[in-house]
Amino acid sequence: MQKLQATFDKLLRETTSTFHRYIYGRINWNARMIGLMGPRGIGKTTLILQYIKEQLPRTVSLYVQAEDFYFASHRLIDLADEFARMGGKYLFIDEIHKYKDWSRELKLIYDYHSELHVVFTGSSVLDIAKGAFDLSRRALTYEMQGLSYREYLQLFHHTHLPVYSLEQLLKHEVEIPDGFLPLQHFADYLKCGYYPFGIDGNIDKYILQVVNATIETDIPQYAELTVATARKLKRLLAIIAQSAPFKPNMTQIAGQLEVSRNNIADLCALLEKSGLIGQLRISTHGIQGLGKVEKIYLDNPSLIYVLGEPNVETGTVRETFFFNQTRMLGTVASSQISDFTIDDRYTFEVGGRKKKQRQLQNIENGYVVKDDIETGYGNIIPLWMFGLLY
Repeated sequence: MQKLQATFDKLLRETTSTFHRYIYGRINWNARMIGLMGPRGIGKTTLILQYIKEQLPRTVSLYVQAEDFYFASHRLIDLADEFARMGGKYLFIDEIHKYKDWSRELKLIYDYHSELHVVFTGSSVLDIAKGAFDLSRRALTYEMQGLSYREYLQLFHHTHLPVYSLEQLLKHEVEIPDGFLPLQHFADYLKCGYYPFGIDGNIDKYILQVVNATIETDIPQYAELTVATARKLKRLLAIIAQSAPFKPNMTQIAGQLEVSRNNIADLCALLEKSGLIGQLRISTHGIQGLGKVEKIYLDNPSLIYVLGEPNVETGTVRETFFFNQTRMLGTVASSQISDFTIDDRYTFEVGGRKKKQRQLQNIENGYVVKDDIETGYGNIIPLWMFGLLY
């Protein structure tokens, strides 16, 4: 316990509070158990350390990493028992997916220690409602994703813009500050701005580390994959990276990987949940929700520039950015007449400055999203503005 406390103190000293992720103010921190889920490398650890440093008494708070050597000989429930006896009230457990019986022991902590507030972070691949130790009725969960363009501008260029709703974008209510050039840093954001690693020359290396750790450690641990299956998962991601976006031919991909056709859908689901790909599905316009997968994208533009080289296409980057940023709003699905629909209400065609809108003629709530323009008019919306949604 003494070593855990010492590590915690060191991390608090190193934590800065000059920038908060979008989700910081949206979390109900008063809940007894909170789960913060999301892909690797997007700032979950920094966020919870900031909250502890800014809002909680140090004497009754404890932050631990689930992979700490302490847990080689201790259980989480043992830690919670001792912490509670010492008068502790706020327990933070980082990277819970690295602890084998995480769901069972979190349930026990919740049931046995009503005096404790517990916050845990984990890979977005985790399903807290799965199995006998369902935490969905106990934990209030939040899904976090990487930097929006708005956050990138604030973190790296000290430019502060407010969050806008989709309706405000479509009504041209975005106010551009005097002297702000919307496109000045947009290309850099698309290339290396989704992960808050900094803007030095090592961004590609950091992103590759995230990808490798996700495929080689996080997914196999959670899904209990064999080494051979984990290798096939990596090959599948490579196939997607060189072809995205593409309409998946499950039979063809299964042949390349030498696995059954049904397994491909399961592997794609794991890649999607872990934040490495995005699957655009067909809307069924009803209670059945979304239908089959129409296209597969890499999750965000920064992944394209690392994994998709040398086949990076501008059109793919644009669509990936739009899909990534708008999924925060609701159900983003494919469109029979255009690129995307949102909640079966709005239709969007994404392209460059010269993009025509023949497909959207006579379509109610149809919009053309154009890159390389600063302001819009009518049903034309600048692409960069969709980076202001969170």
